[in-house]
Amino acid sequence: MQERHAKADLFTAEQVEYLLEVDKSTIYRMAADGRLPAIKVGRQWRFPAAPIRQLLSSADGLSLPSATTTAGMRTATVPAAAPSTVTVATPPPRSLLQPVVDLAADLLGVMMVVTDMDGRPITEVANPCPWFATRLGDPSVLDACTAEWRVLADELEFEPRLRVGGHGFECARVLIRDGNHLVGMVLAGGIAPAGVDADDLYHLDATARQSLLAALPRVAAALSRVTARPTDESRSS
Repeated sequence: MQERHAKADLFTAEQVEYLLEVDKSTIYRMAADGRLPAIKVGRQWRFPAAPIRQLLSSADGLSLPSATTTAGMRTATVPAAAPSTVTVATPPPRSLLQPVVDLAADLLGVMMVVTDMDGRPITEVANPCPWFATRLGDPSVLDACTAEWRVLADELEFEPRLRVGGHGFECARVLIRDGNHLVGMVLAGGIAPAGVDADDLYHLDATARQSLLAALPRVAAALSRVTARPTDESRSS
């Protein structure tokens, strides 16, 4: 009885792949380096059910603000990077995402971009900080940013948090869902770390930082709403 109960509390890699919509090679890589809770049963990885359910439940129940269009925001075009081996749902088109991203970046006082789950930009970078705006023509900077975004896509963390990236400024990210599919990420960045005096980065006090982290899931929820795939019933009507 106890053995059957223990097995029921463990997911297989195939079950995790289905639940999280992340391909199996990524799941194995994250299990091996400790980013995803897992244990070895013989030669096979098994995944404790409770943390996986917590990951799923933490992304649910978000309020969905209505999408608002805007014009005249500063944007910067970022070339797409070469695709990786991760396969996920097809990302939504830029035309549906850009107005929401432009407005959110302006209101929150940060630069913001939406990428697919390979870290490739879908939208233009909205409200770029001066540091980023002056380096848009440098391919090495863009390649480094895209590589960092690709790493962030592998992190199965649904709660956003600020972290310092390779270029010395802080960023946070949140995942965009379309039903049970992960389709992309919202990244907010260009933020000077606390105590760093930099004229070419955005400076947020403690209250603004908390407001940003609280707002990012709502931004992702708004994007999920405007890009939601129509159901069979709505297509037939």
